Amino acid sequence: MNVEALTLILTFCIINAFSQARPINATQPQALQSFNLNQTQQQYEDDSCSYKVTITTSCSSLMYTRELISLLFGDAYGNQVYVPSLPGEFEDCSTATYDIYGPCTYEICSLYLYRTGDDGWIPEAVSIHNYLYDPVTFYYNTHIPEGSGGYGFDYCHGV
Repeated sequence: MNVEALTLILTFCIINAFSQARPINATQPQALQSFNLNQTQQQYEDDSCSYKVTITTSCSSLMYTRELISLLFGDAYGNQVYVPSLPGEFEDCSTATYDIYGPCTYEICSLYLYRTGDDGWIPEAVSIHNYLYDPVTFYYNTHIPEGSGGYGFDYCHGV
């Protein structure tokens, strides 16, 4: 086989591989269709793993918000961590980092944010690091509708 044919085949394979990959920021966040809070709260009693959650607030957000911000993240096997309330205020153009403890997960592939209040907080991005896998970042940069039942991303099930 000549070099040109081998190069063409290799190029095709690389293009095909990258066309199958989906970056975490490829889509807009969506409303969570169903969420069983009681089931997740029961799982939350197991605090055997730690996570670092970093939230960047958009510069388009208000100067600061006192809204109640909650989050739910999980893996493809149904393991979930629910954080009912993040402490503190979120300022525009700022980053807040939280140490979260909860049930163990595999690689994080879903994240939903919940917002209660009238300030209109706008997150830019949320990164989650569970120390066993590379950190994953979910890009929002959009207003979270209040009362949406959760707003975010689910890349666990081919969505």
